[in-house]
Amino acid sequence: MGETPGTLDELARRAGKWLSLSAAAPERHTASVVADRFDRITWRDTYEQSAALRELAEELNERHDHTRHHTTDLLTDVFLAAYKVNPRLRERPEMDPSRLVNHQVVTSLVESPEFAELRRETAGDPYAAAMAVLAQATALRRMLEATRGAQDKAEQAKQSQRNAERAATAVTEALQQAAEKTAEPDETAEPDRADEDGAVPPPAATDAVQQTIEAAEVSEAAAQRAAQAAAQALAAAAPGIRVAARNAVSKAAEGARAEAALMRAWGVGPGELERMPFGQRARLAERLRTSRLAEWAELVGRFRQMADGERARKVENATGELVGVTLGNDLSRVIPSELANLGLPALRAVFAARYAAGELMLYDSQGEQTTGRGAIIACVDTSHSMYEAGPGGITREAWAKACALALLDQARHAGRDFVGILFSAADKLKVFRFPADRPADVAHVLDFAETFLGGGTSYQRPLSAAGALLEEEFNDAARMRGDIVMLTDDDCGVTEEWMRGWNEAKHRLGFRVFGVAIGAPRVAETASVLDALCDNLRAIEDLTDVHAAADLFRVI
Repeated sequence: MGETPGTLDELARRAGKWLSLSAAAPERHTASVVADRFDRITWRDTYEQSAALRELAEELNERHDHTRHHTTDLLTDVFLAAYKVNPRLRERPEMDPSRLVNHQVVTSLVESPEFAELRRETAGDPYAAAMAVLAQATALRRMLEATRGAQDKAEQAKQSQRNAERAATAVTEALQQAAEKTAEPDETAEPDRADEDGAVPPPAATDAVQQTIEAAEVSEAAAQRAAQAAAQALAAAAPGIRVAARNAVSKAAEGARAEAALMRAWGVGPGELERMPFGQRARLAERLRTSRLAEWAELVGRFRQMADGERARKVENATGELVGVTLGNDLSRVIPSELANLGLPALRAVFAARYAAGELMLYDSQGEQTTGRGAIIACVDTSHSMYEAGPGGITREAWAKACALALLDQARHAGRDFVGILFSAADKLKVFRFPADRPADVAHVLDFAETFLGGGTSYQRPLSAAGALLEEEFNDAARMRGDIVMLTDDDCGVTEEWMRGWNEAKHRLGFRVFGVAIGAPRVAETASVLDALCDNLRAIEDLTDVHAAADLFRVI
């Protein structure tokens, strides 16, 4: 136990270490990611809006009831690590011992090679960051289970640290009491000693200080042992945490990329997503992931990319507005199918003869007119046969609707109205209107894409509806020269009376009709009704080839 100090100064020197510990205990944090008030508000708002996040938190809290606050803090850290533009982690010594497991998990996530890729999709986007947390839920469960032992050690280290802090406080309090008793007159004190060595506290006060110092030393030693045990347990768990974290981040990044690709494919831009309420965006993503629309996303995206390229070519190369196909010998305007003949030795002589006679098929153009242009109308066949799949497993319906959606983009870029008409039998028709003066509602676009009528095929009903819409547009806004694109895999008859009315309306309103025979080349190759109805007809045999329709986006 050693020699008992005799003066107050000697006691103070002996207790100095504990006085400094109790006076300036370092602040310990329960959050691994440094966050400001706005970050915390964003997390709270996102948590309140996401039922899935709340359910995950409740599940983890039930599994780890003794550390329920720890699991909530962990979810917050994982969210903020994905959300913040430049996330910064606290140093390990700054952390509350009970949150060192959380710190190790988040550190492993942030340091994984795939994390930068994940953050390209999630930084600054609360919804995407929340989805990243949910994508990592399985890995988080496993990591929490695997670190139960380390967490128990961390809890013990925290408790030991608290005991040491309380012991240090007890030393301070005992010394203060000794000082107060020393200030009181003490008839038993030896004047000579007091004069030589300073104030002498009563023996009982001295003993109390000595006991608290010894208790503090014991508590400090226990805290150091507990901290060492916790550090060893965490070090043992760290390799497993890093592997699980890397797999979790990789899965989250893959999910974020897939969802972003789905949104882009269906024409939902980042700006629109940012303005979209959390719940609406979650429902949209779920709809795209779980419906057949997910299978079409890649095709729709390729169509839109191709159409963008064709629009750029049109702007760069066109001397006037392309309005159709004509005959001539201007090689700068020869359509691709004519140029393809040059690749076949047996057809080169035919090409040369047609060139000499001025009978090559050329894109027809005319100078820009001052009047506006009418709507683009896509009439999409949704009869039973359109459900048939071609090469690559792509259905005729999918190809037709992907083409129609690219035409919607075409109309948007040109400031024109777009109308999608789904048809099958004469009694089955559905019209989707997308006026140029307002944004295309995403749900409306998906309704257009998902709707399938089934049944037989009738041309008169959809074309009459298209003609009536162009008539209405002409009467209301004096706009002419609309474009109708007929996408079908079948051929069917029309009456002579209807055909006369159709030709009269076409001449009066100046609209054009483009035909696309999907997976049915015989329709385009024979003297079909579709051929008679259309100014320009092409056949699509390979449904994996979006470029087969490229010239549509140069002439419309």
